[in-house]
Amino acid sequence: MRTTAALTFAHKLLARTLGPGRVAVDATAGNGNDALALAGLVAPDGVVHCFDIQAEALEKTRKRLEAAGLGHLARYHAAGHEAMLSRLPRAHHGRVAAAVFNLGFLPGGDEAVITRPKTTLAALDAASAVLAPDGGIAVVCYTGHPGGADETEAVAAWCVNLPFHAWRAARYELVNKPGCPIIAFFVERRSET
Repeated sequence: MRTTAALTFAHKLLARTLGPGRVAVDATAGNGNDALALAGLVAPDGVVHCFDIQAEALEKTRKRLEAAGLGHLARYHAAGHEAMLSRLPRAHHGRVAAAVFNLGFLPGGDEAVITRPKTTLAALDAASAVLAPDGGIAVVCYTGHPGGADETEAVAAWCVNLPFHAWRAARYELVNKPGCPIIAFFVERRSET
């Protein structure tokens, strides 16, 4: 297996759970990179729900998806990811095949606007509540900004506390990466047996 960056690895794992017509969530729309990857996997008739508190992020995501001819697949939510449970249509509860969280701040945006443990943990609870059997959640954590290490520890603790009979949780990082680590967590709901 070729060793890849954390975000690339997360996308590869989510690709196993996605396919045409599936429902996905980009919990932190940012610059639209994750939404574009998800939309490409659920096309031509799936749905990608994109969440962000910054209008700039949602606009960048919209433009990126439209430029790729995938804009019709997106639903935009000008809300924090912790509002996921209330914002997703009831018909999509239990049908979300994949959710991705790319934590931290909007690259090129206001670095004071960051994701925080309290809302991220609430969003992870919401994502786990709407996830389909065999669905996956990828969380990419950046430890190098103020608050990043604390949020990473909170996400790790959330993953560790998932019951093993119903979930599988893994951690991925390049241990020889210079500077602050970027850590990806991947959580998979076990199918009903």
